[in-house]
Amino acid sequence: MRHQRLATAVALCGLVLVGCEKQAAEVELKTPAQKASYGIGLNMGRSMAQEGLDDLDPQAVAKGIEDAIAKREQRVSDDDLMEAFTALQTRAQERMTKMGEENLAAGEKYLAENAKREGVTVTESGLQYEVLQAVEGGQQPTVDDIVTVHYEGRLVDGSVFDSSIQRGNPIDLPVGGVIQGWVEALQLMREGEKYRIYIPSDLAYGDQSPSPAIPANSVLVFDLELLDIKDQSADGEEADDAPAGE
Repeated sequence: MRHQRLATAVALCGLVLVGCEKQAAEVELKTPAQKASYGIGLNMGRSMAQEGLDDLDPQAVAKGIEDAIAKREQRVSDDDLMEAFTALQTRAQERMTKMGEENLAAGEKYLAENAKREGVTVTESGLQYEVLQAVEGGQQPTVDDIVTVHYEGRLVDGSVFDSSIQRGNPIDLPVGGVIQGWVEALQLMREGEKYRIYIPSDLAYGDQSPSPAIPANSVLVFDLELLDIKDQSADGEEADDAPAGE
């Protein structure tokens, strides 16, 4: 499956780069089609950088597209192409494994230091949190409840990967339908409270990267505000951009 993704990414990149030999000054980004074309190239470039393919030769990619369109004889045999794709796949896997190991070690160090800070509580599971805004006597949700929350998610370097706060749009979600760190934290909170939670990778996405914005084995930091607990009889749907469960 990963090999197919790799081949598809390279093929699509070729379509984008077929005109790469033109000077940048000749490229216009005015019409919707031109802007969309640029967006495709931008997304594919980011995807391949994530896969460790940032050293592909754009001229060779363009030549392959050109030969295919002109129905010329291919310059590299199928066996050699398969060997090359396998080498790229292996390199990408090794790179991702190394990055995951480095992220895991960095995350463990970060949590160990963070646990020493005043105001940070560490639960039995390893979840860390601090109360930013406390509420006396408010209701607490259960795992079966639907809640309305505002949140902002960051990596330990401070980079934001998702934020309902920035969008200005709180979301409804089932307490039991999100990542384990959220499931635990939400049940500690009372309506109206704000927490900052520090989620170890094993309570988040582990070694599975859900998107390029969240590398494997990442510790996730969320500012989380519990706005409302819905009536349990009310219908609710999990928001697509909420931190999903496994």
